[in-house]
Amino acid sequence: MIVLDVPDAELPEALRALHRHESVGVVVRLSLAGSLGPERLGDVVEGAGFGLVAAGRRRVGRWVVSVERRRTLPDTVGPGLRLLVVGLNPSVVAADAGYGFAGATNRFWKAAMAAGLVTEPRDPGRALAVDGVGMTDLVKRATPRSSEVTAGEYRAGAARLDRLAAWLAPAAVCFVGLEGWRVAVERHATAGWQARRCGGRPTYVMPSTSGLNASARLEDLVDHLRAARAAAG
Repeated sequence: MIVLDVPDAELPEALRALHRHESVGVVVRLSLAGSLGPERLGDVVEGAGFGLVAAGRRRVGRWVVSVERRRTLPDTVGPGLRLLVVGLNPSVVAADAGYGFAGATNRFWKAAMAAGLVTEPRDPGRALAVDGVGMTDLVKRATPRSSEVTAGEYRAGAARLDRLAAWLAPAAVCFVGLEGWRVAVERHATAGWQARRCGGRPTYVMPSTSGLNASARLEDLVDHLRAARAAAG
């Protein structure tokens, strides 16, 4: 059994470290300190790239859980975020690479560097620790293409993100990809700041940075990320 004694808000990072060191399909038994309720615990475990196999309280203030390591990306999140970046869902390439937007033609990191959002490309750990930028996904299941994600998955993911943003209270949230927001939240949404806030936080939605989205130019993607960064401070 692995014992994790960290504050509630630091549990996602502790689980991310565990995710990096375990193989897909491995089941790990954990003893977790803290005051998370069952719904938030499930959200954190799912966000960290694990599936909850079994859970039960051993005593007040502690969870004993069994989790299975999945082929996906763990959230890179924590307290004090300037901006929470939300992708649609991880590609299998990203899941295996260990960082989001990893496809050879994906322009996220180039745009994020040009916008001054991050100081190093392809390093979500540094983005969190140095730049105050967290990363998660609307849907955690990895697929070859986002078109394989179902409407139900998008809606369930939006509910999880509402709870995550309300809990961690980032200065702002930026969804990279209109597709998921339109399915889960507002069918006719356009790029920009949204009337509907994720978890009560200012929420920006921008086009996908995928190379398959030929209608979005790199300079436009940079402008969108600059707008989100400016509001985040």
